[in-house]
Amino acid sequence: MKHTDVKVLFSENAKFVNQSVTVCGWVRTWRDSKSIAFIELNDGTSLKNLQLVIEKDGMPENEVKPALVVGAALCVTGKFIPSERNGFELSAQKIQLLGACPQDYPLQKKHHTLEFLRTIPHLRPRTKYFEAVFAVRSRISFAIHNYFQTHNYKYVHTPIITGSDCEGAGEMFRVTTQSWNAKYKTENEYFAEDFFGAKAGLTVSGQLEGEIAAMGLGKIYTFGPTFRAEHSNTTRHAAEFWQIEPEVCFADLHDIIEIAEDFIKSIIKDVVENCPDEIAYFDERIEKGLKEKLSNVINSDFAKITYTQAVEVLKKSGKEFKFPVEWGSDLQTEHERYLTEEYYKKPVFVTDYPADIKAFYMKLNSDNKTVAATDLLVPGIGEIIGCSEREADSEKLKSAMLKRNMPLEAYTEYLDTRKYGSVPHSGFGLGLERIIMYITGVQNIRDTLLYPRTVGSL
Repeated sequence: MKHTDVKVLFSENAKFVNQSVTVCGWVRTWRDSKSIAFIELNDGTSLKNLQLVIEKDGMPENEVKPALVVGAALCVTGKFIPSERNGFELSAQKIQLLGACPQDYPLQKKHHTLEFLRTIPHLRPRTKYFEAVFAVRSRISFAIHNYFQTHNYKYVHTPIITGSDCEGAGEMFRVTTQSWNAKYKTENEYFAEDFFGAKAGLTVSGQLEGEIAAMGLGKIYTFGPTFRAEHSNTTRHAAEFWQIEPEVCFADLHDIIEIAEDFIKSIIKDVVENCPDEIAYFDERIEKGLKEKLSNVINSDFAKITYTQAVEVLKKSGKEFKFPVEWGSDLQTEHERYLTEEYYKKPVFVTDYPADIKAFYMKLNSDNKTVAATDLLVPGIGEIIGCSEREADSEKLKSAMLKRNMPLEAYTEYLDTRKYGSVPHSGFGLGLERIIMYITGVQNIRDTLLYPRTVGSL
């Protein structure tokens, strides 16, 4: 049905003033009096509602009454006129009820707790909070593609079903077409009769396949769903999330750090410029000072510190941490937040981690103890990017894999990239939901996903 988006009416208002227009949307709120009624209509294209003014004497009651219901879907034709209070509003002339809404509609109140809204994920996109979240999620996704496309990266689609555990943490979801049968004496016998004739799982990362693509295409990025069967019931973990993973040939750790910083600043700048209403909403309702924080990120250099230096800083901080700080142990969220929120008060790259706590594919430094890896830590979140230069030396890579008891025969194709024309190359991984949380101030990853997948929740 032909109609005009509410966003278009507000953004191109001069074109529509005093003209007859048709809009569609859902009733957010309404007010009624003896002679006049008001409806706040939202169609999902704008965070702002369009106020409908209904002169009841000039309209049939059977059109007006069914429309005065929160949640009802309407198609309304009227005159688009200036308003001293609202900027613009629609003087309704005809109302068509597209979808009635009964009184048990759960979103009767103006404000609901996030805990309650998580129980009705199929309806929460109709709230202002989630309309803003998903608008920002959409814009960030566009900005990510735009950044890489304008910098000559090729977008590649890596497998979602795979036989390799990239991170080696054993947190893969199994993919199978058969249930367990006791007739099989061994796991190998069981998997031999499965769909692929081998053990398969959902990908935890597209990196290994991305490296292979980069070895011929030079610069690539992946952007798709990844899965971790990690029993972490926290505000920062989900079993299904979206990940961005660029891979760049002829680039060392310093190069990829530069790229990562430029990338983060670029997408934040894009969202701030193109989602001003949403950022203003989050600044007012979710995180006071959000706009200033994002502006500071865009306009300042990120800090850099080695892991060894970070351990020294944490030990000298005088803070009592829940988890002790020792060289060789991974930094915990409390340590990361101290570095970003109290010590530097801005994003920080921590580089050169101990090899034993990082993945097998990271380049071993000359000290034979640390790897050319970095995590980008940001205030309020902690780690947001994991980044490294990849080990380009075939023998060192094999040694790292054997040390972790990884079967070399399962990674023949990956090892071939080091055998045939190996080059220095680097990459990073950014969780989409983590950057959404940082840009919006949203505190729980469950509130950045349409249908969050977490432990015990499908």
